Amino acid sequence: MDSDDPLDAGLDLLVSPPGKRLQSITLLSGGEQALTALSLIFAVFLSNPSPICVLDEVDAPLDDANVTRFCNLLSELTKITTTRFVIVTHHALTMSKMDRLYGVTMPEKGVSQLVAVDLQKAESMVA
Repeated sequence: MDSDDPLDAGLDLLVSPPGKRLQSITLLSGGEQALTALSLIFAVFLSNPSPICVLDEVDAPLDDANVTRFCNLLSELTKITTTRFVIVTHHALTMSKMDRLYGVTMPEKGVSQLVAVDLQKAESMVA
């Protein structure tokens, strides 16, 4: 849209989330836009998987119910594809559903430290 050159043209997505009429994606709420974009990304990965997918803060506009749905869908995708997903997030619910966590902490001013936690090993240690 809006260009004679296809390489400079924009893209107007018309979507119809459940219970909504067909409309431009720009008219949806932030959470609906995120879920719609994720459904498109996941559809591409189902038809043409790649070894890795990095998703940065995709859960930020979602409420807790939709974060749970996102995490469940992600879990299903990892079972049926060979794609490894790297999720960058600050959402505690998303972090609790992952296999491994990596973070950076600053125990003292000016000194950064990488922290890695395997949640399955941590659960077995607690049990």
